Amino acid sequence: MHKKSLIIFLFLSFALITLSEITKIILEFDSLLYNSLAEKLTYKQLNQYLQFQKKWKWITYLFIPLFILIKTNIITIILYLGTYLLNKKEVAYKSIWTIVIKAEFIFLLVPIFKILWFYFFQQNYDLSDIQNFHPLSALNIVGYKNLEPWFIYPFQVLNLFELFYIIYLSFQIGKLTHKNADYGLKIVGISYVPTLFLWVAIVMFFTLNYS
Repeated sequence: MHKKSLIIFLFLSFALITLSEITKIILEFDSLLYNSLAEKLTYKQLNQYLQFQKKWKWITYLFIPLFILIKTNIITIILYLGTYLLNKKEVAYKSIWTIVIKAEFIFLLVPIFKILWFYFFQQNYDLSDIQNFHPLSALNIVGYKNLEPWFIYPFQVLNLFELFYIIYLSFQIGKLTHKNADYGLKIVGISYVPTLFLWVAIVMFFTLNYS
């Protein structure tokens, strides 16, 4: 792993963990979780759950960088194959991974927008509102309460952050292959975009069958 890429990866992980904790504190996530579970569990069960969660909270700090590492490498492999198929020239894997890691910073805006929205605009909210809120997405237009559970995720994925993510990848891949953004968009279009649709379809399938 390239030293510069490693530093970017560690900073991204730290930023996500920090934003996650800030979101929980400002939006009083623990209180919302307590109120939500209080309707489903007994007092004893609820306390046991909260104690368990508190005890193993540190695992979430390991899960976030692990999730980022897995996600970015899967996307890198997909883009690497797409670049090779269209460009017919081998591009360094670590160069594509660095691009993907940098692109992930776009999604740091999601929790920031979420904090601002619920702190200033929608001050009356519950746990479901926070969990199903995705700023600048199609879901915010139609509302999650009007949708079947298996339709919520695809409407979340249809958002401006994902669009900016694709545009950034296209521009950087085009630059990496010494072409232009349109060429980069072709590579992203034949590799990342179909994989994203496949992932959405898989999530919809499991949500439909197990919700």
